[in-house]
Amino acid sequence: MSLDASDIARIASLARLQLASDESERMLSQINGFFDLVERMRSVDTTGIEPLAHPVAAIEDITLRLRDDVVSEPDNRQANQKSAPAVEAGLFLVPKVIEQ
Repeated sequence: MSLDASDIARIASLARLQLASDESERMLSQINGFFDLVERMRSVDTTGIEPLAHPVAAIEDITLRLRDDVVSEPDNRQANQKSAPAVEAGLFLVPKVIEQ
């Protein structure tokens, strides 16, 4: 996949950017370079290769140091909700902003 100058102009318009012609050409080159890299990565045969949980696992056995999942902070819900204009059942109530 590669883009052309009209694609870059459309993307810039959607992003509300004004690009000079040299900037547009540079963007075209950079984005197409990115797509080329993605295509090269896709062309690599990875059949039979299992994903790594950690990149270092490819060269040595590692064990991840994970801490125990325990509560470490006190429950301050009531104190945090004292200044809220509206609360119900421990939840902040907000006005409806989207009409259907």
